[in-house]
Parts: sequence; C-alpha cells; structure tokens
Amino acid sequence: MKFLEPSLIALDVEAETAEEAIRLAGGLLAKAGAAEERYADAMVESYRDKGPYFVLAPHIALPHARAEDGVKEASVSLLRLRKPVVFGHAANDPVQLVFALGGSSSSEHIAMLRKLTTLLSSPDNVEQFKHAADVETIQQLIRRSES
Repeated sequence: MKFLEPSLIALDVEAETAEEAIRLAGGLLAKAGAAEERYADAMVESYRDKGPYFVLAPHIALPHARAEDGVKEASVSLLRLRKPVVFGHAANDPVQLVFALGGSSSSEHIAMLRKLTTLLSSPDNVEQFKHAADVETIQQLIRRSES
C-alpha cells in the first residue's frame, strides 16, 4: 500500500481545469508505479460520465476509477493546487486538494480509505494540508494522525 508517500505528493501545482488536475494526480500514481498511465484517463472518463460526485467535502476531491482500469497497488496521491479549480460541484467547489485513489478490491483499499477519512475528518488537518510549507510537514501530519 502506498499512502501519501513523498513521491505521491505534489504541492502548489498549476492546473487550469478539473480534468487537468485529475490527470496530474493520477500521473503521480503512475510515476510511483502504483498505477498504469491509463488509470488517469479512466478517472477523467469517470468524471466526464458521472460528474463531480467525488468532490466529497469543501475544497476536497477524491477522483478514482475501477481497479481493473490500471491499479497495480492500493495507493493515494495528493495534488495541492496553487489556485483552486472549479469541478462543477454545487456545494464544495472550488477544489484545492485532489487525492487520487488507486483502489484495489482488497482489505488494503478499505484500510487506505479509513486512513484518509480519519485524516480529512479534522478541519485542522485539512487546513494544514492546504497550507503546509513542504512535503515533510505533510508527512509529519500523517504520522501524528496515525499515532
């Protein structure tokens, strides 16, 4: 399981559109070897087909697609956008934090989602994700929440 490891985090990235943000977040999974390149395309297709249903909280999107669309390992990446982007969600736009989920059908997937949900259920943690100066600060936040 690859959960927000340093190689899966990119801060203050420029993206003009929701689709570009999803592709960049999916690209982090591919670069880390957790998903195939085509997985980012599948996430964009899902967004085109179903809309912004994965914008689950103010400023937070969790794009994903099916495991068979190219997931190699349960994984989560984080793309923090320099300027928030509109995804088309009535209540939770604009999005600044894009957590791409590479879900497997295993218990790892559930463990990963539980970990992420725990992290994001704290408004303080969300603020820290938005304003952390660097990847190490985010790593410390994750370690604190696990202990």
